[in-house]
Amino acid sequence: MTIIAIDFETANERRDSACAVGLAWIEGDAVIRRESHLMRPPELRFSPGNIRVHGIRPADVRHLPAFPEVMAPYLDDLAEGLVLAHNASFDLGVLRVTLAAYGLPVPAFAHLCTLQVARRVFPNPAGCGLSKVADRLGIRFAHHDAGEDAYACAEIALAAVRAQAAQDVPHLRRMLGLAQVRTGVRDAA
Repeated sequence: MTIIAIDFETANERRDSACAVGLAWIEGDAVIRRESHLMRPPELRFSPGNIRVHGIRPADVRHLPAFPEVMAPYLDDLAEGLVLAHNASFDLGVLRVTLAAYGLPVPAFAHLCTLQVARRVFPNPAGCGLSKVADRLGIRFAHHDAGEDAYACAEIALAAVRAQAAQDVPHLRRMLGLAQVRTGVRDAA
């Protein structure tokens, strides 16, 4: 099973305005691959608040490929895999809505929210946001860079595996009693 952490940055308040994606693959007890790409959203409307968060501007993506071209090499890895995201409702929402906006099927995959994992394994009154958990665990990364955020998400999952003495991330999910949520459709062929 492919285990892959994903993170998106958006141009504005719309979930279908992805302007960056980051991915980090886990194999065994390590992150073995990382990818990060800027992409052109369907419209070049960037909200000032979003720019303040991630620093990506319309000029940075104007001549870049759009979501379908950027994501095409990774959809097979997502299909039938376990996808991790910190605050999965946001990132997986971006993935689903943007695929639908381009008329692309949502691949079938299970997902696990590392925010939920962190709340159970690393609870803290200060909160369990990505940067707070990463700081507490000594994970160094540049927050709001999609590739860096995906890497931090993957490392949080691996830290939780170690802290719980789980065999791997799927075993951790079962140990914590977190439901295996499936998304998308499977090919009938």
